[in-house]
Amino acid sequence: MARDDTFTPFTGPRLLLAGLLLGLTNFMVVLDTTIANVSVGHIAGSLGVSTTQGTWVITSYAVAEAICVPLTGWLAGRFGTVRTFIVGMIGFGIFSVLCGLSTSLTMIVAARIGQGLCGGPLMPLTQTMLLRIFPREKHGAAMGLWAMTTVTAPILGPILGGSISDSWSWHWIFFINVPIALLCIFGALRLLVPAETLKQKLGIDTVGLVLLVVWIGALQIMLDIGREHDWFEDPTIIVLALVALVGGALFIAWELTEEHPIVDLRVFRHRGYVVAVGTLSFAFATFFATVVLIPQWLQGSLGYTSTYAGYATAFTGMGAVIMSPIVPRLMKRYDPRALVCFGILWLGLSSLLRVHWTSGADFWSLAFPQMVQGFGMPFFFIPLTTIALAAVQQEETASAAGLMSFLRTMGGAIGTSLSTTLFANNISVARSEMVGRLNEDTTVQALQGNGFSPDQVRAAVEQLVTQESSALAITHMFLLGSIIFVVAASAIWLAPRPKRLPPPGAAH
Repeated sequence: MARDDTFTPFTGPRLLLAGLLLGLTNFMVVLDTTIANVSVGHIAGSLGVSTTQGTWVITSYAVAEAICVPLTGWLAGRFGTVRTFIVGMIGFGIFSVLCGLSTSLTMIVAARIGQGLCGGPLMPLTQTMLLRIFPREKHGAAMGLWAMTTVTAPILGPILGGSISDSWSWHWIFFINVPIALLCIFGALRLLVPAETLKQKLGIDTVGLVLLVVWIGALQIMLDIGREHDWFEDPTIIVLALVALVGGALFIAWELTEEHPIVDLRVFRHRGYVVAVGTLSFAFATFFATVVLIPQWLQGSLGYTSTYAGYATAFTGMGAVIMSPIVPRLMKRYDPRALVCFGILWLGLSSLLRVHWTSGADFWSLAFPQMVQGFGMPFFFIPLTTIALAAVQQEETASAAGLMSFLRTMGGAIGTSLSTTLFANNISVARSEMVGRLNEDTTVQALQGNGFSPDQVRAAVEQLVTQESSALAITHMFLLGSIIFVVAASAIWLAPRPKRLPPPGAAH
């Protein structure tokens, strides 16, 4: 990215206000990755679609954001960092309004894609501008501000989403972005314009971008609608699978031979990077799947409101906030691979604690594993990012960081799609097994002996089967998740121990 060497970092009140402005922007964008998680039930019910279809609201945003992240460097270099930031904020605000005004699943998914495309560059841009406006000796404080907003936003997301959906309407989880976006746009125009970077006439890998959108889009649509279309029994799914397969192969071939690729796949020649990114993708996909499934189960089977589902899931952030400043210090004394292994195994432990959940579990039985999980998250994210970026050459750091962010976000989206499908299938299997047993003569006779009419017996059996089959299905998902975490924790030892630290700020 071109940089005006005559620019002098901000000082005094201007630095404080600009730093808070960028922190608020980052907070808002990260918040939108989790604020809709506990509101899926409200959104699906309002639009007349299934809960599985409702999760498209989450996956569409994640996929669009992932696709746009690799473009951030090109956009900032071509149009200027501050200009790209302002245009992104304007688009984010407009699409937030459209999300809130949506009256159909198609409309809200399209608006969420637009929101993700505009919001994708904002997160790395806030980091870039914080490092630019802060004096070099204060870069640690700048990254501390950025990291804190990144960690705290997912904590407040479920709480805000649940409270707003229950107290007002799910539409307002998107409308609340508008005044924040307007404030950030106004603040950027008044404060950040002097920090604008020089523009360059940069070419863009158009073919690579088109192939990326095509194969990722086809893959995600296939995963989202596969279950409803009976997977490969439907020609539509077969076509989508072929498009994803052929498009992915062409994308890899093109990017490996393009002089200025949109995604630099050549960084995969480094063993440490491959292992770290693979571990990150699988572990994050498993982690994010639980983040989406738990609120659905709490609301759909246990009768939790969106607010209390948000409270139960938000406890994850408490441990993460406590441990985030401690883990970087431990990295100076211990092998980062050992810290990653410990962190992922800790996530596996928290998943095993959930295997014992039942339909009669109280609030603290549900919240405690969330809190336990939070303590392991910094051990997982921070050293793993360091291992990945330390494995590549200095000049490849930016490309490697962008690709890693892309794969992490895609992992979360794919994990969500696969887990919701597997969860629904597990419910169907458990239900079919339970119905046969509960409809046996002894069960029916016992209920009728307690004064139940035949209709009441059928209703009681139906309610019990629905509740218990979902409980069995969710615990099976947690057991599978714990196994994946153990495999991922073991895989990190295939990476060499990093011999250097990545540049300041890169690990974020």
